[in-house]
Amino acid sequence: MLLLSGDSAIQRVPRKIALILALCLAGSIAGCDREKQAAEQAVPGEGNISRGEAKGAPAVGQFEHVVERGNAGKPVPAAAFRGPDDAPVTLAAFKGKPLLVNLWATWCAPCVAEMPTLDKLAANRRDTMTVIAVAQDLQGAEVVDPWFQKAGLTALQPYIDPQNGLLDAANSALPTSILYDAEGREVWRVVGAIDWQGEEAQKLLAEAGA
Repeated sequence: MLLLSGDSAIQRVPRKIALILALCLAGSIAGCDREKQAAEQAVPGEGNISRGEAKGAPAVGQFEHVVERGNAGKPVPAAAFRGPDDAPVTLAAFKGKPLLVNLWATWCAPCVAEMPTLDKLAANRRDTMTVIAVAQDLQGAEVVDPWFQKAGLTALQPYIDPQNGLLDAANSALPTSILYDAEGREVWRVVGAIDWQGEEAQKLLAEAGA
């Protein structure tokens, strides 16, 4: 089920996001619930699946998503999160070239399933754009670091946002990927999982010169 963030999110979201919720309730979008309690999360060693494999996760060819442009032009949010070195960082620090921000969690099957394609994108486009995956797990590094150690990714690093500041700012569901241009303005967002090596993703990325 796709669940939007915030206590009264359904009343506050743009029309297109409300449509996404309606589609999800009809079984059309493969999204994840927002966590409500830390106890609901995966525990290291108990169900943390590596290499994009998750129980019930869709295959790449079955990824479902919606491209949403209602927030185009908005600047990066000011919410701070933590980098691989555990230092606080904001998205403003990445200005200078296009930035793709993937909001995900270790317990979200569609998130995990698309991660290998996102990792390949990060590796192949490292000279022309920045790609970061920011985990929204409430337990932070306690669950995210072990997941990365098992996943075998080559380019992505473990950014964490246990306070869900970026998810709140996006007012969206997991996974959500947001593309910002070199000046830090939103171009579009993909709600749901997408094959980042596929033709559709390549066309979308070209919109920001990525």
